[in-house]
Amino acid sequence: MKINRFFSIYILLFFCLCAKGQTLDEAKSWYLEGRYVEALPVFQAEYLNNPNNPSVNQWLGASLYETGRITEAQKYLEFASGRKIVDAYLYLGNLYALLYRFEDAEKEFKKYQQAKRRDREALDVLEKKRANAENLQRAVNRAEDLQIIDSLVVLKSDFLSAYNLSASSGSLMPVQEFFSGRPGTDQTLYMNERQDKIYYSDGDAASGTDLYTMDKLLDTFGNEKKLPSAINKEGSQAFPFVLSDGMTLYFASTGEPSFGGYDLFVTRYNLNSDSYLNPNQLNMPFNSPFNDYMLAIDEEKGIGWFASDRFQPADSVCIYTFIPNPQVQLIEGEDADYMARRARISSIADTWKEGADYGPLRSLAQQRRVSREETTGDFTFVINDLATYHTLSEFRNDHARSLFSQALGFEKQLQAIKEELTQKRDQYAGGAVNDTLAASILRLEKESESLFREMERLRIQARNEEIRTQFNQ
Repeated sequence: MKINRFFSIYILLFFCLCAKGQTLDEAKSWYLEGRYVEALPVFQAEYLNNPNNPSVNQWLGASLYETGRITEAQKYLEFASGRKIVDAYLYLGNLYALLYRFEDAEKEFKKYQQAKRRDREALDVLEKKRANAENLQRAVNRAEDLQIIDSLVVLKSDFLSAYNLSASSGSLMPVQEFFSGRPGTDQTLYMNERQDKIYYSDGDAASGTDLYTMDKLLDTFGNEKKLPSAINKEGSQAFPFVLSDGMTLYFASTGEPSFGGYDLFVTRYNLNSDSYLNPNQLNMPFNSPFNDYMLAIDEEKGIGWFASDRFQPADSVCIYTFIPNPQVQLIEGEDADYMARRARISSIADTWKEGADYGPLRSLAQQRRVSREETTGDFTFVINDLATYHTLSEFRNDHARSLFSQALGFEKQLQAIKEELTQKRDQYAGGAVNDTLAASILRLEKESESLFREMERLRIQARNEEIRTQFNQ
């Protein structure tokens, strides 16, 4: 015990002596220049000598806040605010907004507004901060009722190790693992189950990254295509994942209307326009004012994962395991504190259904990648009088197998549209008659017809390819 105490005192003295090489005036200059990383250790050392100095608490709290150490900053900013340090009002208001404590945030904003009532520039900054807080509050009130069954904090450098996808869901890997020679980044690449199509991001931190796709041509990948501008907007787009239907794309973006850093979005390929629909931003708790990215759903296992660095150390990220909702279900209730906890994911136990046993799903989520056995029939596809296929492995022509796999994806998408059509027709028949509903029904009917035609075309082409190469030799 004495040795441990001596060691702690020694480290503290060493820390103070190192920081003493820089003066408080130098640290204040760095602070004003936005060099918070350099200023931080000096303020920490000064705080040890003068913990009741309001200005030191403000400088220390603001430096911690600016370097991403949000929760550590709180007590120092609260002390400075209590001693009427004006800049602490704005910082603390922002901090409370990040914690979804919106009433407390507004109290700090009002104090800042009163203190800066003759400073037009300061009031303009305050107006933007208030708008951000109001935007967050609206999002909290629309949080999705998501069952999060597990969470795991891992190093950012190895975060993909937590994604245990089935073979049917494709695969994820670092971009540099696929493209040899590329510099190491945190960007990822998605490859579909058939291993004939990839999605990835390319670019740099300065100009931003965009999403691209490539197809397999014989033994190599080529025909690089940049995804359309509906997806590749301002900011960076990265971390793509595509469902087994081949049409639903999840990705992360730093552009508008991101709450801060990366936010998660989803879009779907539209056969009618031969392009993608405008992406939709996912609800909280998928998104937050921090970096939220790499959402992947394993339809075979019935579980999904997404990553978030909210309230995590700089080198770490939390991977949340969740049960995907067939349709978006918002949390019902008027308890603001409960809504905030759910949106923030203060406790994953808050998301659990009463009496539910998530043990088997957790075990399934942790199972390493295992190739799907195709010994049982997945479908019935008549080739000719001599052959009927029940699994993709029975195709001997690679192109025919790929075509039929696409047809299966369209069939799944068609089924989802039919279910949506049924719901809307029931609404219409029940008296919910309006122009928007009628237009939606007409659009879905047109889309289902287009999907059916495309599905049948692919089936016929797959059948002809298989017959041509295997039965007419």
